[in-house]
Amino acid sequence: MSELTGVLAVYKPAGFTSHDVVAKARRILGMKRIGHTGTLDPQVTGVLPLCLGRATRVVEYIQELPKEYVATVRLGVSSDTEDLTGTITETVEEVNVTEAEVLTVLNSFKGVISQVPPMYSAVKVDGKRLYELAREGKTVERKSREVEIYEIEMTGMVWNGKHPDITFRVLCSKGTYIRTLCVDIGRALSLPGVMVKLERTMSAGIAAGHCLTLEQIAEYKEAGTLGEHLIAADEAISHLPRHTVMDEKKKAALQGQRLSIRHVAPEVKQNGHFRLYDVQGEFLGIYELEETGAIAPVKVFAQA
Repeated sequence: MSELTGVLAVYKPAGFTSHDVVAKARRILGMKRIGHTGTLDPQVTGVLPLCLGRATRVVEYIQELPKEYVATVRLGVSSDTEDLTGTITETVEEVNVTEAEVLTVLNSFKGVISQVPPMYSAVKVDGKRLYELAREGKTVERKSREVEIYEIEMTGMVWNGKHPDITFRVLCSKGTYIRTLCVDIGRALSLPGVMVKLERTMSAGIAAGHCLTLEQIAEYKEAGTLGEHLIAADEAISHLPRHTVMDEKKKAALQGQRLSIRHVAPEVKQNGHFRLYDVQGEFLGIYELEETGAIAPVKVFAQA
């Protein structure tokens, strides 16, 4: 039986790390070549695309795509981990904030913003992960990083006793810490804030409704129908431009030779990676236009 190849959209349950999901998938599928496309904290649920077999070679391209989340922030409370898994560090007895004020603040986060990674994160400083240092009771200086918020909108506001829970949907770039965004939203309202709940509702263009649970994956594997639920590697990176190589140059392309742009249609006009197909529509691999004007392979998928 040939190895499964493609992208498997998993709905990650709460209580599992992303690595737990990969390990579980390896056991269910009986294969080792599986890679995930973006870590989710254990308490976070939602879309976790897994790349199987040769599709692991497109992980880096999928990771670059925007992600969508639905988050809930509680105003008036803060914790050392920026979410409710940590120790509460501050509580404001009474919060006075209006829906209009919240909407104004949320809108102010649209565009490129600066974030300082939380201490409880996997970022490495001097070879050690921040969460390891945090567990030792240490706090170190972290460099801020730029991320982009493409869309943000409030979807609900309910009061939890004296503290409002604000639920919002956000579409953002890779590397955005939603826990930190929740804290920053609170700070912009002159209040402590803590993330109460988080679901990743879209990743790599895959919505939560198109994901499979681990139980469904096991069922489809047992029935021999899991292949029908996989997304082809090239389809998963459909954000990359598509080009076709002439028949007589297909073999050269698959052998890693550089080609003139006149052998590819439509004409490649800008630098960057693109998908290359033969005239029959077979996906050959990922190629790029070099500064010299030649087309060179980055990752070849088809056989010569």
